[in-house]
Amino acid sequence: MKITVLTVGKIKEKFYTAAIDEYSKRLSRYCKLNIIQVADEKTIENSTEKEMDIIKAKEGERILKNIPDDAFVITLEINGKMLDSEELADKINKLGIMGESHIVFVIGGSLGLHQDVSKRANFKLSFSKMTFPHQLMRVILLEQIYRSYRIINNEPYHK
Repeated sequence: MKITVLTVGKIKEKFYTAAIDEYSKRLSRYCKLNIIQVADEKTIENSTEKEMDIIKAKEGERILKNIPDDAFVITLEINGKMLDSEELADKINKLGIMGESHIVFVIGGSLGLHQDVSKRANFKLSFSKMTFPHQLMRVILLEQIYRSYRIINNEPYHK
């Protein structure tokens, strides 16, 4: 299985980079992992709705250019469906059984995802009703993908 994590913006903090590197290394025995970062747009404080939509549209175009037509797309959205770890593992496993060979997880920028990206999603996933920094969300997502593969392979992992 090929897993792509498609994100907006770069990681600036070394501790996030270290965690991402660790989970990437752990995942290498289960899947072919690719992390793609697209540029984020500068957000001006007190932006209008129209200005924020323009920013999300620009970021959205960059995201959509990096999604292959045949990929199964899972967007991370506050209003998506919440799954527990076992359900996420089951989802990933069933996608593989159904012949999906490429899953793309999409994490938006600080303003979220543009509606065009959300429309491209095959599945909308929510980790919480809370908002997380997108850099931290990468670590959380990679940890959950790793946990999913441990569950799929009936391997022990802390609960």
